[in-house]
Amino acid sequence: MTSYNEADTRAKLIDPQLKLSGWGENQIEREHYFAKRQQITAGRIYLVGDQSRRRQPCRVDYLLRYQGQAIAVLEAKDESHSVDAGLEQAKAYARKLDLPFAFASNGHSFIEFDFFSSCSQELSTFPTPQQLWQRWETYRQGKVKSGRVAENGGNYGVLSVNPLLYPVCPESQCGKVPRYFQEVAIRRVIERILKQQRRILLTMATGTGKTFTAFQIVWKLKQSGWLRKPILFLSDRLILRDQSYNTFAPFVAPSADPRGVIEKGKFNSNRELYFALYQALDALKEGESLFSQIPADFFGLIIIDECHRSGFGKWNGILQHFTGAIQLGMTATPKQDESIDTYAYFCAEESEIPLDPDDNSKGTWKPPAYQYSLGQGIDDGFLATYKVHKVRTTVDKNGLHLQEARIQGAEIYIPEDVEPRQQYLTGQFEREITLPDRTKTMVSHLAGLLRQFGEREKTMVFCVDMTHARLVARLLQNEFAELGYSNYAVPIVSEEGEAQAWLEQFQDSDRLTPIVATTAELLSTGVNVPSCRNIVFMKPISSPILFKQIIGRGSRIDPATGKEWFRIIDYVGASRLFDQWDRPIGELPQAITGARTSIIEGRVIHGDTEEFLVGASVSALIGVNQQLSPILTDDNGYFRLEALPAGKIRLFLRGNGFRSREITLETAENETLTVVLALNSVKPPVGKIRVEGLEVTIADEVTFIVDATGEQLTLAQYLDYTKAKIRGYVPNWSQLHQIWIDSEQRKLLLRELTTASVYIEVLGEVLAQPKADQFDLLAHIAFNKPIHTRDERVEAFLNYEQWYLEAQTEEAREVILGLLDKYRLAGIEEIVNPEVFRLSPFQEMGQIKGVILRLGTMENLRQIFREIQQKLYRQ
Repeated sequence: MTSYNEADTRAKLIDPQLKLSGWGENQIEREHYFAKRQQITAGRIYLVGDQSRRRQPCRVDYLLRYQGQAIAVLEAKDESHSVDAGLEQAKAYARKLDLPFAFASNGHSFIEFDFFSSCSQELSTFPTPQQLWQRWETYRQGKVKSGRVAENGGNYGVLSVNPLLYPVCPESQCGKVPRYFQEVAIRRVIERILKQQRRILLTMATGTGKTFTAFQIVWKLKQSGWLRKPILFLSDRLILRDQSYNTFAPFVAPSADPRGVIEKGKFNSNRELYFALYQALDALKEGESLFSQIPADFFGLIIIDECHRSGFGKWNGILQHFTGAIQLGMTATPKQDESIDTYAYFCAEESEIPLDPDDNSKGTWKPPAYQYSLGQGIDDGFLATYKVHKVRTTVDKNGLHLQEARIQGAEIYIPEDVEPRQQYLTGQFEREITLPDRTKTMVSHLAGLLRQFGEREKTMVFCVDMTHARLVARLLQNEFAELGYSNYAVPIVSEEGEAQAWLEQFQDSDRLTPIVATTAELLSTGVNVPSCRNIVFMKPISSPILFKQIIGRGSRIDPATGKEWFRIIDYVGASRLFDQWDRPIGELPQAITGARTSIIEGRVIHGDTEEFLVGASVSALIGVNQQLSPILTDDNGYFRLEALPAGKIRLFLRGNGFRSREITLETAENETLTVVLALNSVKPPVGKIRVEGLEVTIADEVTFIVDATGEQLTLAQYLDYTKAKIRGYVPNWSQLHQIWIDSEQRKLLLRELTTASVYIEVLGEVLAQPKADQFDLLAHIAFNKPIHTRDERVEAFLNYEQWYLEAQTEEAREVILGLLDKYRLAGIEEIVNPEVFRLSPFQEMGQIKGVILRLGTMENLRQIFREIQQKLYRQ
């Protein structure tokens, strides 16, 4: 009897057993169901030259759900395999989907791996939905504290009050279905809430749907009836607030809108979903805040968007007031030195795990509830991949010496209040010293790139400040004036009255203009422009967080325009900040222990006049997740912080009209430290030195290619990489030649090279030899052989093989010459492709059947293929 193949094994052996155990085949049939051949990723996008391609998506044979909650995966193999043949694959999928059970089957029995016990067992029948759920519940309830598990006091596990089992908002209402990683994030957050955890952090890369994930969390909590109190969604930018407000639109009912915006000092207590800028809550008038007027127990959940932007001194006062609420922080950046306080605060209640599971000596850390990085998003095919184009001008490479500029005849303008430096480097350009010639050179070069890449491709240019952004926009507008668009390039900066309208038009994939948006910081976070294909750095940055936020502007895929990858065009060395983005960085600071007998007291003064500052805010961070609430200085500028531990204490000072300040002080046991701290007023910007008449050119230019492993390679490194790969498969030129003239061996070699990210189309681009023969490109790179074009090889064929052509019949000669013309256009693989016979002149010959009639037999056609290949590549 013939064994069933895998498809028949699933349909005829496995499906019936699942149904006998109570699993339905689709969601409509019953609440507990399995989905077959479920696609969980989109398939990674990779580049061949400037053309994007997708790898095969990841699919699981069976994804089993209990009341909509994913609970297990099952991998099937045909019945000729052992029962455990698919178990490792199932375990890998279960880890990716964060599920507790992985199964494999050959149709005759099942093998289960339980991640709770780390044990496997063979089963004759498949577990029922209730059995799997009960095992999961038993494990989880062992971790849930006794007491409050539902805000309304309902029994945990009852569908009406169990948010885990309440379905997500359906696609018909919200327009999309959560992706696998969003499901994991939703579940992990709700599980922590059910454990009475009060502080939770989600770290998800830009473009992966943090706001949508937060919406689904709120949907399950509110619609299940578990959370009765209102929620507050906090943002620090108007764009982010409005986007989140719109994301929560599915909550709107025909009779009422539960959403409310807190602004202009007004608070309506009759809403369920509140959206606010932290600035709107933080101030009413001097010494008072709006949030302090709202009862401390009013909100049940507070969501803080982009929470890495310094909670201490911004969110912290609000969160300390609503300390009883669940506080969910969301960020797009991994733990860095810049965001260490954010992780300390929101991850304080997480369990400690090793920084490196394979090396415990590296210490431990408390991770966020869930992390999903830019690299994971690219690998799964949900985010666009990228290519890096790095450019330096001569002044960026060498720096600028004012004395040398004078000698060269440049005009230098130095404001009276400025003490010039001896040398200026990239970090000072357009901040301390304006170089119009440098900007013109960069813009002219960028215009050339845009003409090469596509002058109608949406582009974001990040500039130093608003003045710089306006200049770059004006120069780019002039560069492309011939297109006839009055708003080809526009500055989108905070002070532009038309900025909001331009931004909305720029975000719309269906709108042709504006094409280029220049900005200083306004577009760095929270702005969705899926069609943006070029991210341009003309602004030096040192912050890895800001860098990742900016490149996130290009990481979204845009089906409307076919965009699947983007370019990073870097004029200022910002791309050096690609570093360890996919794993935790550094360790959290250690908590300060011991007696709290230290005191810090002192006065806060005006940095210029030395007058006492009244109402200045002073707060102290004394350890991991330990911050004292802010106090205000009195009429004499005096403050006193008591019950402090001995050690390093970080103070945060704020005052209206003054620059915020952070300072670290050292305290000792049983001692009082007296200090005088100055705050400097926000002053008008100091004038900039201006240098005109410089000769600025492009000093060097490098393109980076991202290979299959995600590593960035310069073109020179890519050629070295390619050489090593070729010589790994074929150690000498003679062997390469023998392989190349055999079509089957050639296909195998090309397949191996493609798997290793060696694309011959890219080699022609890198070497500026688009018409070169593929064989010659490989031979040149690996064995330093001369490059020949396809035209040259055809001409050599016609010259050296005249006797061969004359020996053919006229019909055969026409076929050979036709194939040579096709080779001349597209290469050797074109002429061995059967589809070539659908083209002229073979179409007129009757396509492949007519060609075979001309030559007599199919074998005669194969012989011509072999002879053409041998003679084109004669030694």
